[in-house]
Amino acid sequence: MKGIPLTEDFANGGVSFWYRQIGVPDRRAALPGARSYDVVIVGGGYTGLWTAYYLKKAQPDLRIAILEREFAGFGASGRNGGWLSAEFAGSRKRYAKARGRQAMIDLQHAMFRSVDEVIEVTREEGIEADIHKGGLVHVATNPAQRRRLREELSSLRTWGYGEDDLRVLSRDEQQERLQVAGTLEATYSPHCARIQPAKLAVGLASTVAALGVDIFENTTVTEIRPRPASGGMASAVTSRGVVSAEYVIRATEGFTASLAGQHRQWLPMNSSMIVTEPLPAEVWKHIGWSGNELLGDEAHAYIYAQRTADDRIAIGGRGVPYRYGSRTDSQGATQAQTVALLWRMLVKLFPAAADARVQHAWCGVLGVPRDWCSTAHLDHTTGLGWAGGYVGSGVTTTNLAGRTLRDLVLRRDTELTALPWVGRQVRQWEPEPLRWTGVQLIYALFRAADRHENDRGTTTSAYAHIANLISGR
Repeated sequence: MKGIPLTEDFANGGVSFWYRQIGVPDRRAALPGARSYDVVIVGGGYTGLWTAYYLKKAQPDLRIAILEREFAGFGASGRNGGWLSAEFAGSRKRYAKARGRQAMIDLQHAMFRSVDEVIEVTREEGIEADIHKGGLVHVATNPAQRRRLREELSSLRTWGYGEDDLRVLSRDEQQERLQVAGTLEATYSPHCARIQPAKLAVGLASTVAALGVDIFENTTVTEIRPRPASGGMASAVTSRGVVSAEYVIRATEGFTASLAGQHRQWLPMNSSMIVTEPLPAEVWKHIGWSGNELLGDEAHAYIYAQRTADDRIAIGGRGVPYRYGSRTDSQGATQAQTVALLWRMLVKLFPAAADARVQHAWCGVLGVPRDWCSTAHLDHTTGLGWAGGYVGSGVTTTNLAGRTLRDLVLRRDTELTALPWVGRQVRQWEPEPLRWTGVQLIYALFRAADRHENDRGTTTSAYAHIANLISGR
């Protein structure tokens, strides 16, 4: 990777840096054969783990199994940027259209509470995940971004965000928090915490197993079948046997396309990250960041970053966003040009870190519904349920999903089951090659919009408006 400073033990892919830091867990046993349960969950990431956790806590006698192709926390749950954030994917107007404006405001407030819920559960269960609730800073580095930042703030005021939930930082406060080169304006929300994603996944899996949930790893589910019309149980089909249950919950997020009949359900979107070596105290004197806030920007091809517990900068963004035919790269390697792009962005934002070397690069896959709106659902007739389509905002939303699916499975009529993301039906993505062509065009337009705005734009580029129109966001 010419021109990029790398550590001697630089690694690209394999696993995320988060697992490199703590070690990949030993794999649990695979499914030994056909079995029957009350609830079967397909996918051992955050969604599946939280759902099992809350179900088992609510009704300890439930027989629950999790079926995982790799190991629990292998996918996006162990590869993400570590934002335990109240941000929620999708159009607020779309959610409000389903059940009213107040329902969307209720959903946003539920997300605020979910951040604290995760923190509280990790404390109660003794899960150490480097959690620090320092809030979230969003920066604008050109006039067009600043205008979007202000417009977003004004819009969010109508969707349940009070002054204490999101505000513009004064110039002095912005400088005190962290030095981001070229910042014209910044906002701050307290509803966000830094986490070490793999530590959360491993700790949650251990907690769930200790509660009596069977976690079968190295077990690939190829098909999920509804309850027959004549009666009986729903089922998950694997090469090691069929597992039947009263309810089968799909919690596969970006890997959903690998299931029979689900190829066009959610588009698997790729996101990449790099992490530096630990930075010396002298560099942190220039950057600040002592509050461990999470950092995002207002670019269309946006970045997300954190200061890790051991004083590194981890930064991510879109590289090659989509692979033809909804393929996924299970090895987690990211392209050299993407590593270079993220490095250039890191140095642009933090010139003081220009001499820091990159120690690891990796990528992960997330799920994107056709309308870009997350959903949770359970059909008591078929026995099938699911949650996902988080579009990169899943660390907190998975917790809300787990509690919501608990209530749906137990047939509880609660505030959670009344939220407007519950029961959403979304049309499928277009077939290939339209799907691939559309995604490539969308992100080419977003990159062109960012270049135009950085050069001379004072308002959002027309390229971005066209991209949003094509994407259906």
